[in-house]
Amino acid sequence: MSADAVYRTIARPDARLVARAAACAMSDLYEAMNPARRDAALMRPALRPLVAGLRIAGPAVTARCSPRDNLMMHRALLLAAPGDVLVVQAEEPSGAQWGMLAAVYAEHRKLAGVIVEGCIRDVDDLRERRFPVWFTEVSPAHPDKRGAGSVNVPVVCGGVGVRPGDVICADGDGVLVIRPHELVAAIEGAEQRQRREVNDIAQIKAGRSLFEIHDLAPALARSGVPEIDGAWTDAKNANR
Repeated sequence: MSADAVYRTIARPDARLVARAAACAMSDLYEAMNPARRDAALMRPALRPLVAGLRIAGPAVTARCSPRDNLMMHRALLLAAPGDVLVVQAEEPSGAQWGMLAAVYAEHRKLAGVIVEGCIRDVDDLRERRFPVWFTEVSPAHPDKRGAGSVNVPVVCGGVGVRPGDVICADGDGVLVIRPHELVAAIEGAEQRQRREVNDIAQIKAGRSLFEIHDLAPALARSGVPEIDGAWTDAKNANR
């Protein structure tokens, strides 16, 4: 691990691209990514949203915090700009990295949201405020303000490497990390998927099945799984 340091600036992607990413479902962006890369970009399911129905995208401002300490989270929060997503890697035991006052400040600064691999607290107040937070644990455990750590360096959050300026896309399905050079292709692919889904919905309403729309009969034939014109109970009784 490199020496602890605070870097005050990050390279941010085009805000217009980030806005387009924010309009896409995370699952569509995931499906649009290179199949060899996308699973490595998907944070593990333990990262879950506190409030349902929220969707965010924004460049990552990162913090790596020492056990039971959130000093570096506060330094990163101070450096974050409107539209950024704060990504916190909190070493175990994490102490509470995020709470109501941090959310009030983040709202005031117009951050897009926060991702915390570690503890958050004040969850009733946070739910009421509907500030976008993804997290792994809830605990009021006291965080010190002494610690070593780093800001705006590569971190590992939810099992995924996150570099400052990577685009974080999150909704009810989870959290995805898109490198800046992957962003255009992911957005264009996701937007194409959204257009196809609009067409699929129209066909469903017109009476077609998903099996037909997605042309799954050849795939079923290739699977080699037999279809039997009868009930499972018929075969069961015949074998008694």
